[in-house]
Amino acid sequence: MDALTTTLFWLDYAAVAVFGATGALAAAHRKHDIVTFGFFAAITGVGGGTLRDLLIGAPVFWIQRPGYVVACLTAALAIWLLGKRGWRFRALLWLDALGMAAYAVVGTAKALNLGVHPFTAVVMGVLTTAFGGVIRDVLAGEPSILLRREIYITAALLGASVFALLTGLGVAFWPAGIAGFFAAFGLRACALKLGWSLPGFAGGEEDA
Repeated sequence: MDALTTTLFWLDYAAVAVFGATGALAAAHRKHDIVTFGFFAAITGVGGGTLRDLLIGAPVFWIQRPGYVVACLTAALAIWLLGKRGWRFRALLWLDALGMAAYAVVGTAKALNLGVHPFTAVVMGVLTTAFGGVIRDVLAGEPSILLRREIYITAALLGASVFALLTGLGVAFWPAGIAGFFAAFGLRACALKLGWSLPGFAGGEEDA
């Protein structure tokens, strides 16, 4: 593998493990057993990347590389061994922010490497970040990230767009990737710390 492919490979592993940890933390919040911890971690970790690969016609990344699922299960075991901790919900939010920012860049980069149009590659980056979290929230009985007004998808869109734009301008992978990551994570962090959210539609049912 060349240097870029190797970098994407390890970043993909890291993002999958982080998202897997958020799945396990969601299971911990609901006091599930160790098997459910592993299931939540695996489906959250690989869900977004699976959808991305199916849509762009690439081999599904974890089928021939079970290490991705192993990384998710390892993250689940680590969360289980930590036991009861009062900080776990906040950890879920911040780990999810890190995973979202990394996946926005990695998902976009993989699509671009396969010759996908930059606009579509950005969409793939956002889907990669969102889909695993949607599955996690549905399984955990939590409101889906798509149905909450907090800034999440917008942050992923920003990070993916910054990366794709800089790449299109000829910026090398690492500077473009770091800029995209911090754009996404920075916006999400501000939303978490400052309570930022997007305005809701003014003409809702209550105004009918």
